[in-house]
Formats: sequence, C-alpha cells, structure tokens
Amino acid sequence: MGHSAHDPATKGRTAWNAGRKLGAKRALKPQQVWAIRFWPDRERRVRDRAMFDLAIDSKLRGCDIFKLKIGDLASGGRVRSRAIVIKRKTGRPVQFELLEPARTSILAWLEARGGTLDDYAFPSRLDGVTHISTRQYARLVDEWVTGIGLRSEDYGTHSLRRTKASLIYKRTGNLRAVQILLGHTKIESTVRHLGVDVEDALTLAEGTEI
Repeated sequence: MGHSAHDPATKGRTAWNAGRKLGAKRALKPQQVWAIRFWPDRERRVRDRAMFDLAIDSKLRGCDIFKLKIGDLASGGRVRSRAIVIKRKTGRPVQFELLEPARTSILAWLEARGGTLDDYAFPSRLDGVTHISTRQYARLVDEWVTGIGLRSEDYGTHSLRRTKASLIYKRTGNLRAVQILLGHTKIESTVRHLGVDVEDALTLAEGTEI
C-alpha cells in the first residue's frame, strides 16, 4: 500500500531515488564506442563484444536484443547485413543494419557459441536455453562503461540504443530517418529520445542558407 507523504512513518526515511541520477542516460561518443570495443577484446570476452556491437548498430531495446535467435542474425554461415525484428513494445517490425565490425564480432561469437538457428543468440548462463535477463544485460553495460573509466550513473542500457541514433541526427538533422530507424510511431517520441531542444534546432537552422 505504501505511505502517504504526511504519515509520521515517512519522517526521516530516505527517498528511493536519493543519490540516483534520474532522466535520460547519455549517448556514447564515437571514441567511447571504440574504447568499449577494445575492452572486451582485451579481456577475451567474445560474447560481450558481439552483444555491444549488435546493440550499437541495431539501436534496439535490450528486450528486443535478447529475443533475437541465431537465424535472425545469420544465414548460410554468414551474418546478415540487414535484419528485422518484431518489437516487443509496439508489436511492429523494425529493420536494422549490421556493419562490418558488428558482423565480424557476431560471427566470432556464433562460431564459439554453436547451436541451431532456432536457439537464442545470447543464452542465459543459468540454463543455456533461455535468453539472458534484463538485469544481466544492465550489469554487463555497467561493466563496459566503468571498464573505460566512465561513471555508471551517467550511462545505461538505453545509452547504447541512443548512441548511433544521436550521431545520425547530429550529422544529418533528419528526424524522420531517425524515427524510422528507431521504430517510433510518433515523431514526438523521437524528439524526446534524442533530447532535441531549441538550441539544436537553431544550430541546424544557422547552418542552412537559402
């Protein structure tokens, strides 16, 4: 049931969000992306490198990355350059690209992982059959960002989803393209996702001459 803010029992209690940084997590910068790529390579964590590269290129939520099966990513012994997934949140299909660094790392993981096309690409370490959990994914992201000296409070799983989308927007100013890539049904969702504000709009306007 919880307590009212006026109940005596709440006096002196620490708020649930005390000391936590709320709001949108930061997107990674290109140099930070490459630093994180180097970290699992150095630690010989093939799965982590593949999962990170997939998260960056696909721009998917963790819950959609988990349910990807080997057959969604690979065919004929090769990793697809484009793939499609039905988003869990909206039930709508969204297509994503996999560039060469991601294809290389995913293929290395799938060769080490083995399995059939119907198996999850990233199985749980508990039973090897079900996919990894949201909590496990969040812990991995914490390891990656702290492994290169970033504050875990500033970054999270959504940082990976925002990273490439933010970079595409900064380079092109094309909100509609980013909306399609993220699978948003409303442009307002894309604006909130990217944190677009008046300053961004003015900067784009100042760079456009007629």
